[in-house]
Amino acid sequence: MERNLGKQPIAHILVENNLKSGDLVSASTEHITYKMVSRACIGRRLTPHVQTKICNALNKATGKAFTVKDLFNY
Repeated sequence: MERNLGKQPIAHILVENNLKSGDLVSASTEHITYKMVSRACIGRRLTPHVQTKICNALNKATGKAFTVKDLFNY
């Protein structure tokens, strides 16, 4: 199974909203790390549970309602 899937839409969303990995880690009420966010952006395959955690943190940080499908193209 291919694990490196290329840059993901979440990377563009973070840039558009002037957010950094630390902003998501700080906004999260669940346990996420800088490494999880970094892997999400560069396209490392993540478990559905981690994808949901990152999506929840992004929604809290931006005040918008993104879905997992909006953030990842795999």
